[in-house]
Amino acid sequence: MKKTGAYLAVYALEQLPIQFTFGIPGVHNTEFYDQLNQSKKIKPILVTHEGGGAFMAEAISRTSDSIGVIVTVPAAGITHAMSGIGEAFLDGIPLLVISGGIHRESGRHFQLHELDQCKLLEGITKKTFLIRDHRDIIPTIFEAYSIAVSGEPGPVFIEIPVNVQLFEGEAGDFTLFKPLNKKTNAVNRDIAKSAAELLLKSKNPGMFLGWGARDCTDISIQIAEYLQSPVSTTLQGLSVFPANHPLHTGMGFSEAAVPAATNAFENCDCLLAVGTRFSEIPTGSYGINVPENLIHIDINPTVFNKNYPAKIAIEGNSKEILQAILEEMQALSPAKKNYSVAKSIERDKKSYIQEWKSHSTNRINPIDFFESLRKNLNDDAITVVDDGNHTFLVAELFPTYRSKHLISPTDFNCMGYCVPAAIGAKLVNPEKQVIGIVGDGAFLMTCMEIITASRLELGVVYFVFNDGELSQIAQGQEIPYNRKTCTVLADIQLDGLAKTVGAEFREIKLKEEIESTIQDALKISKEGKPVIVNVKIDYSKKTRFTKGVVKEVVSGFPLNDKLRIVGRAVKRKFMG
Repeated sequence: MKKTGAYLAVYALEQLPIQFTFGIPGVHNTEFYDQLNQSKKIKPILVTHEGGGAFMAEAISRTSDSIGVIVTVPAAGITHAMSGIGEAFLDGIPLLVISGGIHRESGRHFQLHELDQCKLLEGITKKTFLIRDHRDIIPTIFEAYSIAVSGEPGPVFIEIPVNVQLFEGEAGDFTLFKPLNKKTNAVNRDIAKSAAELLLKSKNPGMFLGWGARDCTDISIQIAEYLQSPVSTTLQGLSVFPANHPLHTGMGFSEAAVPAATNAFENCDCLLAVGTRFSEIPTGSYGINVPENLIHIDINPTVFNKNYPAKIAIEGNSKEILQAILEEMQALSPAKKNYSVAKSIERDKKSYIQEWKSHSTNRINPIDFFESLRKNLNDDAITVVDDGNHTFLVAELFPTYRSKHLISPTDFNCMGYCVPAAIGAKLVNPEKQVIGIVGDGAFLMTCMEIITASRLELGVVYFVFNDGELSQIAQGQEIPYNRKTCTVLADIQLDGLAKTVGAEFREIKLKEEIESTIQDALKISKEGKPVIVNVKIDYSKKTRFTKGVVKEVVSGFPLNDKLRIVGRAVKRKFMG
């Protein structure tokens, strides 16, 4: 049987857990889009920019059981999408990236969009494929999906040349996709017992959870309560342990963490780390003190012993391993009943909140905003943040209660993530409240994508923290340099922008306006209309993260350079 490559590709995609594709049609994929238009299962979404489409697709993979898919033109479409692909690669998010390609049988050179895309993308994907034969399309797409979701997930790229898409060829077997057998190797009970013994013998055990623990919330709670151990998370894993649990401390536990975390982990003598790579952000630029007794669990064995040596490293499914460790602990010893850790955490959290409340400002105090927002959101609301000062305010001041319900760019740490990612999250979670919290600088990068939300009638609320600066880097400059460079933004009329993209506009200038404006914005969003809320935020009080990271980074400089930089800052402060 002969079929076009575009027909075969869409047939294969329809066998997979895919609801949407994102991209922009062009001369190298018009046949593909024509086939997608006929699909009864998959809806192609036109985006404003391929970078926005990549972030939408990535957010679908983070907040649902579907996988995000990009269908774009070659060359410029791919390079535009690379920020989202890179984010997925470094953050461990499954993604299918499908591009058209040049006519491989024309005999012509220097064609439009002629580029070695596989070579370009091999550094930020798990694997790349170039399809030359119609019979390879269905099995290749199935294989690409399996690679994307297996082990540590990530993006996989497939190029389907325009001639393969357009012309008919022998289709081969029309096989149906067989769901992956997700059975993993049985947990080594001896290793699980050794881990259990190490935890039970410790006086001050702690838990450090990353995105790899996103499906382990219930078992993590059981272990934490059994040991009465404090629980810290990574930035990407902020939602994996409920922030209203008495043993939750916050992100990280270095001097760049909130006091509840720093104090709770001060004497930690055994750390159970799950689904984390101990990367730069959650460790406060590697400022954490990891005990000798480190139990490190991850599905990717290459992360072990990279930044901190593990006493016990266990490769595999985090949920199954944690279940085995809990069972071994239960067989060895009764649960601990020392509740002093939880009381100390509660005391430190209240004290830190009060510190923020006592901060005097004539703009919007972040704590007032976050308390009101949390009060007016459902427990299952999805929050999307970007990269910037607001990210760490969220980490320190905004509690999240459900796993995978707060997402952010992390190790790739790309600005411009929030606006499109919130659209992707809303598409696959239409019944839930979806809000974006984004700094003005990051907002400007992708704000035109809100046109897509308006066209699709997606009620996303964007709270834009507007202070007129790239505040995170500005604060990072101010502390060591006592000077800011290239961080002041041009003034933009957000009300005019809202009108341009078809969104409603609201503004919060005074504390008294916070509650009513949040309620109004959420009410409008229920009607399927996006809302831009201009929040005149006060960033004058620095987060613990900013202060701690700058201190940690500078402390690692050679002595001569440290003295030079500190001396320069002091001189500028007093001499201008």
